[in-house]
Amino acid sequence: MLLTVSGPPGSGKSTNAELLAERFDLEHISGGDIFRELADERGYTPVEFNELAEEEDQIDRDLDRRLRTIAATREDVLLESRLAGWLAAEHADLRFWLDAPLDVRAERIADREDKTVAEARAVTERREQSEAKRYADLYDIDIHDLSIYDAAINTGRWGEAVVPDMLTAAVERYDPAEDEGKYPVEGVRYDF
Repeated sequence: MLLTVSGPPGSGKSTNAELLAERFDLEHISGGDIFRELADERGYTPVEFNELAEEEDQIDRDLDRRLRTIAATREDVLLESRLAGWLAAEHADLRFWLDAPLDVRAERIADREDKTVAEARAVTERREQSEAKRYADLYDIDIHDLSIYDAAINTGRWGEAVVPDMLTAAVERYDPAEDEGKYPVEGVRYDF
């Protein structure tokens, strides 16, 4: 089984991906963790590294190639990243998108990163604009196009206690033999 969990910062994607991976005994691979490690190794904050990646596209290409290769060659994995659904594409059994209103996400980020909500909101907006531009420029991906996902959930409506159960129910009820509706991932340039 290969699952993907995607969504913007503060959407609950990491929390839910960890729980889902545990429930189905899947290896959890986080693109965000890899990206933050790369930023730290080079002495940048994630926001600074995002902006640097606008000029040095090899940063994204290296990370994304690694995630795409994992999706194509391994089983029993849960990939978590903003682009996991796009990168795993036809290899994914199920692709999930988690989101919440910006104000909710900014509060969550402020709590976990010990920032003010205003700071978290400003950094998040800047980061999202940077990422959306890079994804479009590098791969022709419109990150706002959710048509490839099997489920998109507003985690601001359902909290930490409910969303994992919703995702679990979807995975448990998924039967590949009955699957008629996987959305194709088309028009992407996997140019790594």
